[in-house]
Amino acid sequence: MFYPLRSSARLLAALIATTGMTAHAAPAPFSLPAESTIPKGQEGDAIRLGKLLVTDTRKQLPKNVGNGLNCSNCHLGGGTVALAGPYVGLWGVFPEFRSRNGNINSLQQRINDCFERSMNGKALAYDSKEMNAMLMYMQWLSTGVPAGRAVEGRGMGKVNTALVPDAGHGKQIYAQKCASCHGVNGDGMKNPTGGYLFPPVWGNASFNIGAGMARTYTAAAFIQHNMPLGQGNTLSEQDAIDVAEFVSHQPRPAYAPAKNDYARGNKPKDARN
Repeated sequence: MFYPLRSSARLLAALIATTGMTAHAAPAPFSLPAESTIPKGQEGDAIRLGKLLVTDTRKQLPKNVGNGLNCSNCHLGGGTVALAGPYVGLWGVFPEFRSRNGNINSLQQRINDCFERSMNGKALAYDSKEMNAMLMYMQWLSTGVPAGRAVEGRGMGKVNTALVPDAGHGKQIYAQKCASCHGVNGDGMKNPTGGYLFPPVWGNASFNIGAGMARTYTAAAFIQHNMPLGQGNTLSEQDAIDVAEFVSHQPRPAYAPAKNDYARGNKPKDARN
């Protein structure tokens, strides 16, 4: 159906009426589809490939990953864990405005942003087999989520940004709670068969300065809800913020385009440019 562009408000009302979308609707419940629902044939093959790509990214996409990480180091469980960057529900909320670049971003753009920043690597071609496989995997994980609805547990969650970080205290927390897995020097724990058992959190093999995890409060939310691994929500908000401040400000790869982040305003106080 065609709607004359009489006003943005009328257009939005028309979209809501025809799609069932609701403005500011309550988040949809977080739920995962059963593995048995993966279809047969090419669609199922693509979904399984997408899952492999996000859990074994470095090995499967060596030309696109420039460090020691996999997507699942931040998107835990291959994007299946609430408050750990889940992919559940993402399919129906993109395209979406993003304040970092001040533009409407497609899901493909969002994926490539992670490749260039978190993976310190290179973007995938939009029409590549690998990009389509990752999209198919995210679409399948979003089964049953109404289009336009956010999902409970989306992203990394929030922490109180009024709390002032103390990197010195964060260094102590890191030594007590983090170094046994991520290394005294933040260089991770290597797997004898290749890759890492626990990822590097600073240095050349870690995410670059433009990654979301290089921001104190973003990293703190992830840390509080998920770290130490298997012991989420055992650190206080202050402890999580302090260790995030310490880790995020350790040496890591540069990312020249970060200088353009938030050029249109709304720059958060922990932005690294």
